[in-house]
Amino acid sequence: MRILVCGAKVPFARGGAEMLVESLCRELDRRGHEVDEVTVPYNWSTRAELLRCGLAWRMVDLGDVWGKRVDLVIATRFPSYVVAHPNKSVWLVHQVRQAYDWKGTRWSDFDDSPRDQRTLELLRAMDRRGLGEARRRFAISRNVAERLRRFNGLDAEALYPPPRLDGRLLAGGYDGAIFTAGRLDPTKRFDILLRALAHSRTEAKVRIAGEGPERERLEDLARELGIGERVAFLGWVDDDALVREYRDALAVFYAPYDEDYGYVTVEAFRAEKPVLTTSDAGGVLEFVADGVNGYTVAPDDPRAMAARIDALHGDRALAARLGAAGSAAVRGIGWDRVIDALTGAAPAD
Repeated sequence: MRILVCGAKVPFARGGAEMLVESLCRELDRRGHEVDEVTVPYNWSTRAELLRCGLAWRMVDLGDVWGKRVDLVIATRFPSYVVAHPNKSVWLVHQVRQAYDWKGTRWSDFDDSPRDQRTLELLRAMDRRGLGEARRRFAISRNVAERLRRFNGLDAEALYPPPRLDGRLLAGGYDGAIFTAGRLDPTKRFDILLRALAHSRTEAKVRIAGEGPERERLEDLARELGIGERVAFLGWVDDDALVREYRDALAVFYAPYDEDYGYVTVEAFRAEKPVLTTSDAGGVLEFVADGVNGYTVAPDDPRAMAARIDALHGDRALAARLGAAGSAAVRGIGWDRVIDALTGAAPAD
């Protein structure tokens, strides 16, 4: 088929959503489809710009491009799924979370003013239309699917994306540090790990890969807690280094707030490492079973997290056993299933 994959591009930024689109295009191409990526710059600096971005996608005509019929469009996150096409699949990464599950929290600046209420009405109507008209509707996790059902009354089936490093991640020893990776952003809550480490009774160490606006604050926090020498901020690391970090880690920490999915969890389990997380981590909890393949604690209990770190540090056989169980939890995630579901070649089940 001739397929266009639609993704909203934030200029000068690259994260999980961008990597998902890149990987999907690559895998479609490998299976003989003629595929290309379509992006429109995404800007939510004002309420008007947010709605304008949705309108821009609606005005894009992807039915026929330079005399070539487009057989299928696959849309991902807002506002790409607003695009109109007679054969549209949606693989929902997330909506504008500030307008839905984050509204009323410190992560959202939407309030009850008439202006914001009108913006929310228009945004949600746009979502119902764009998502509701899709022939096939999937979400990257059960967590994202449940939000869609709760706020928009639309069903979607969970279709887990394989990590970009799939096939390269290797199991190794358990003599290293607690490793974590991701954008250093407040919602990723790397401070939970630092506060836990300060309560650790062992000599466990932490390695953090990633860049972002929180880096300076996290470095300051590590010094304030007296653990600066035990925490390594690695910055951006390439794929080879990332594979090594997973391979050599004792365990992997990943505890963002109500995460959509969480590639880090799947990557950790592919490398047979136990995952440390929290009870409000969202999509992460679709894979982590407390005491089976990792540990789940309350987000505001650093001593409990420290106790789990110490247990793994003091018993490497325990870490290996939990990590092996994690591998089984993500065994069914693969590209063949994803491609068949999105193209309509076979149901996701």
